[in-house]
Order: sequence, then C-alpha cells, then structure tokens
Amino acid sequence: MKKLLSLVLVSALGGALTLGAYKLFLEPENKFTLTTSGVSAPYLPTSNTGTVLGTNEAPDFTIAAENAVNAVVHVKNVSISSGSMTFEDLFFGRNPQRAQMGTGSGVIINADGYIITNNHVINNSDQLTVTLNNNKTFNAKIIGSDPKTDIALLKIDADEDLPFVAFADSDQAKIGEWVLAVGNPFNLTSTVTAGIISAKARDLSGTSSQSFIQTDAAVNPGNSGGALVNTRGELIGINTAISSQTGSYIGYSFAVPSNIARRVIEDIMEFGNVQNGILGISGGSLNSESAEKLGINDTEGIYVDSVVEESGAEKAGIKKGDIIKEIDHVKVSKFADLTGHIGAKRVNDVVNLKISRDGTIKNIAVTLTRNEMLTLPLVGRVKNAKLEDLKRLKAPNGIKIIELDAKYADYWKNNGVKVGAIITAINDTKINSVDDAQEALKNKSDYEPLRIELINSNGEKERYNFR
Repeated sequence: MKKLLSLVLVSALGGALTLGAYKLFLEPENKFTLTTSGVSAPYLPTSNTGTVLGTNEAPDFTIAAENAVNAVVHVKNVSISSGSMTFEDLFFGRNPQRAQMGTGSGVIINADGYIITNNHVINNSDQLTVTLNNNKTFNAKIIGSDPKTDIALLKIDADEDLPFVAFADSDQAKIGEWVLAVGNPFNLTSTVTAGIISAKARDLSGTSSQSFIQTDAAVNPGNSGGALVNTRGELIGINTAISSQTGSYIGYSFAVPSNIARRVIEDIMEFGNVQNGILGISGGSLNSESAEKLGINDTEGIYVDSVVEESGAEKAGIKKGDIIKEIDHVKVSKFADLTGHIGAKRVNDVVNLKISRDGTIKNIAVTLTRNEMLTLPLVGRVKNAKLEDLKRLKAPNGIKIIELDAKYADYWKNNGVKVGAIITAINDTKINSVDDAQEALKNKSDYEPLRIELINSNGEKERYNFR
C-alpha cells in the first residue's frame, strides 16, 4: 500500500514539473498592451471613491431653511360667488351665494408685516387671512398688485417685529446653483424642497413678455407666492408657476426673479401703481434660420425690427436693423434676457446697450421711458396720442392706433380704419390715455361686449360692438 501511494505522489510531481517547464520555456509569449483609442468605455465603474462627494462638502440647507420657513406665510383667500339658483330663489327674488376658498403662500419682506405674494393668489378676494409659522392668524389688506408680473403686496398688523427674508440680486444667481422652495403645497404648511436653478430668463407665454427663473425644486399648487431662496436664505424669486400636464409637479417650476418683484413692490409702496419703463423696440431673437431670412451673418442677439416713436430707444438713436448684443454688460441671447433685465428697472433709469450696426460695434446709453403702449383686443397696438394726432382728425380726446391686429386688419381697413385712427371711448368710458383704456378693459365683465368708439382715418365717428 505504501509503495502504491509513493508511486502516485511521484507521478503527480513529475506531471507538475513537466507542465511548468512547458509554460516557462516552450509556450509563445502573449504581451498585453493598454492603449487609449479616444473611444469611451460603454460603462462606468460602480465604485469610484475619487469622485464621491464627501459629507463635509455637501451643501447645508438647515440654516437657510429655518430662516425661510419662519418668514413664509400661509395665505387664505375667501371669495363670494353666485351659487346655483333654484325655483324657490327665483320666486322669492333671492340671490344665492357661496363662499369659495383658495390657498397659497406669501413671503414677509420686512419686520413691519409687508408680505409679497402672487396676484393670482389674492385675485377676486373678499377676505384675506395670513397664518404665520407660529400659527398666529391675521387679517390682511391688499396694498397693490400687478397682474402683468403676477406680483401683489399685502400688509398685516402684528404686535411684534416679524421675521423676514432679505432680497438677493437675482441677476447674480447662476445656473446649477442650489436653491430651496418654501411654501404650503396642498395645505401642507412650512414645506421645504431643494433643487438647482435649471435655466434663467425663461418665457412661458411665447410673447417674450416673461422672464422666469426655472428650477427643479418640487413646487405644487399652494406653493404660489412662496419663496425661492439661495443657500444663504436670501430671496431670489417668488414661486409662481409649474409646467405640468397634470396640474401637479412633474419636473420644473418657475419663479419671478427677486429683482423684478422688488421693483414692483417698491413702485406700489412709493407711487401706488407700477411704473413700467420700456426700451421702445420690437424685434426678436436671432438664430441660424432667422439670420438667413434677414440676410445677416449674426446668429446671436436681439434684432431690432422697429423703434417706437418718442421712446428712449428712438431718442438714443437705435435704428431698425440694429442687433443688441449686451445690456449693462450682460450678454443677450434671447428676448427674455432683455425683458427680464428691463423688468427690474424703472422709468428714467439708464441702460447701456452694446449693439452691432452693419458689422460695427457701438455702445449706446438709453433712458427708459414710461410705457405708453397697449395691445387692445381685436384692434391691435395703441399708444397715447399727441396733440397734433388729435387735431388732424378733430378728435377731442383719445388714443392712437399704431398697429392693427393681423387677424382683423382687413376688417378694419375695409371699414376705413387704418393706422393713425383715434379711439375715443371704450364701453362708454371716455379714453384719454392707455391707462384709461387698460382700466376700462379691467372693469369689463367676461359677459359684457366690447364697445369701441373711434374716429376713422377719414375723420368719421363710428361705433363697433364685439361679442
């Protein structure tokens, strides 16, 4: 037995020595070479400690959240509307009414109890209440509002100084910067969500009239009027809208930049209304397609298609065909960039434009003027009439049509109404300025027809009813 075991061991050892000799002396050598071909690997390692963000580097939102939560309030809007009328109501001459309640958020901006929110949060309210983070509730009054920017200013009277949020310069906010959205979604009070700034100068209307900060922080119904703050707890925007197919958050939300909101409420507090300054141009953003149509080489900037008469742009020498490259040293690539920057300015502020004219770069300072234009439904653009405009058509008062609505232009022209005609009254209200026209439209109910009195291009007085 021992002889047999010895024989097996000797055989195994001999085989191992033979295999080793073959590997060492006889098998061909395979060299492995690592090359960089410039083609990325189709996968990434599951563990890469060199790129993991350490806990010491992660952003700390706790202080910013605590400050913002205490300065963000819950706004309740109670409105009285007509209810369904029964036969008994009709017989007894009763007008049934019912209360409807809407909710939103607001931001305390000073210790005296001034609160900024969205216009749509407080619109058509019969009673407004504000609940603080400490559960104290106050009646609120509306100081003023601006439907165009969707900003409103409220005031509550508290018996103590209130916590508030300081304004930041929203122009300095960067894409990719961390932000917090604070508000009361679905009546869940004091809710904080985090995200980054996804884009700036975003226009949702398609009319180049908006300039929102876009963020991926979760915002839902009830967040409207709440705060968008940076990691220092400073206000950079007022949460206003969401982009959604369901009515709830699916990825992006939008905030009015703090610079625009601040200018609006300062105007309301100082003047009682909003003093909108305008540059006085119309045009559009450039790209390869529009540049080819216009026969120019530039694909970036704002192309000036027309200049409003007596505006700051006309007085400064801006001309049709100019291309605006920068405003106050900020690059302009789309019209919302221009809209957002001017939206934070006031009448008589000066902005510095860098323009390209026939390939030559020029720097031009423009003083913003008061907005004297309005787009009138069914008619087109109108502006305040000069004395000579009124005298030419022997009009006692009115505003001047400067551009007919493209959809109804043929209708107006067939009735002798051309550019230069004077509108003297809207819904039986005498019109002396675009402010009067705006007020007349505001006071018109949805069921009331639009009635326009004007003096046409032949000096004839006419009246039009639109339903």
